[in-house]
Amino acid sequence: MTYQSKGVAVRLYNLFRRIGGIGIAGLIFGLAGLNNAHAAAPAGGSPGPEVCKNCHAAQVETYQATKHGMKTDARTPANAGACSTCHGDGTAHVQAGGGKGAGGIINPRSKTLAADAKNKICLTCHQSDPRRMHWQASVHAGRDVACTSCHQVHTSHDNVRDKLTQPQVCFTCHKEQRVQINKPSRHPILEGKVSCADCHNVHGNNPKQMERGSVVETCYQCHLEKRGPFVHNHQPVTEDCTICHQPHGSTIANLLKSRPPFLCQDCHASAGHPIQAAGLPTGRTTGTSLLGTVGRGCLNCHTNIHGSNSTQNSATAGRFRR
Repeated sequence: MTYQSKGVAVRLYNLFRRIGGIGIAGLIFGLAGLNNAHAAAPAGGSPGPEVCKNCHAAQVETYQATKHGMKTDARTPANAGACSTCHGDGTAHVQAGGGKGAGGIINPRSKTLAADAKNKICLTCHQSDPRRMHWQASVHAGRDVACTSCHQVHTSHDNVRDKLTQPQVCFTCHKEQRVQINKPSRHPILEGKVSCADCHNVHGNNPKQMERGSVVETCYQCHLEKRGPFVHNHQPVTEDCTICHQPHGSTIANLLKSRPPFLCQDCHASAGHPIQAAGLPTGRTTGTSLLGTVGRGCLNCHTNIHGSNSTQNSATAGRFRR
């Protein structure tokens, strides 16, 4: 409010106070404040936070505490239109006196705004990021998931960007994985040592939305000792770790999908001991022909199941044994 307009408002207020027009005096102050809002808008531009905070004080305060509100970073909306970057030109909104949707103002969290329209707002800036440039081809985009479904903009603490709270955001949709990470054998997700984003790039376009180009390459980020190359390679290790492992959690040790020997028999079905019927040995034996289900933990013998560097010149050297 300018000095002159404030003086006029005060004189009018005193006049109407003498005649009992308190309500009218309040209205005049409101009109003077509205005039101030118009005056604060940049010439030829959209109103900025200094105008918006007259009605949206809480939102402006939290916005200014976020990455988006940092004027020291040239990439942020604070240096490229501020509120209007996401909400559109607010001139007509201010002239209309505010109100939900008035003047064509955009609310990216509105339930009536299509997911594509919401995402387009965010991708105006974030499309150039290599991790997000393929968003349109991602599984999430194909299922009409919006950026605002996971992210909170007007807060300095976005839960989905915090390792400890991120899983709870993902579990909103991924109920099965919520159950799995509470099983005895699991990654330390609940403790905040591993997050969903360590393995998944939810903005990417590969089918399982993995952080790397494949499941095995993603697993090798931590389990590098399993990469090899080995003299004798076990094919599932180079093809897909989830052939044997349930990465989100299992009731079986080492995140296995089922217990040996049954897991191994999914692939190794031959005329030898791997497919013996369940039962107890019928007599003393030093061979494998009568093992039945006794001592049939395959890893008892085949210890180097992920790959072996044995140079023994033997027909069984490539079977990942000691």
